[in-house]
Amino acid sequence: MNADPSLFWQKQPGLIWSNPLASDSVHIRRALLFPRFEQLLEIALEFGLTRLWEEWTILQADGISEAERARGSVQRILSHLGEGFARAAERH
Repeated sequence: MNADPSLFWQKQPGLIWSNPLASDSVHIRRALLFPRFEQLLEIALEFGLTRLWEEWTILQADGISEAERARGSVQRILSHLGEGFARAAERH
């Protein structure tokens, strides 16, 4: 994990362009609402897959339409990331 999360978010331009000082949770939730595999992988490597699932659970509980729209993609991506992380752990 990066000692300064703001440096990590600087590598994610446009995620929350209007408020670059937003919290990690806000950034992660935004990425989940507009899921891209590579971006979610980078976030999982930085914050952990558990953190992504926790933020996703909160978004789903909020019942917003964007979360429903992204549900299939997010669950598929997070599942694939989990499988990949498990395989990597088996090798080491």
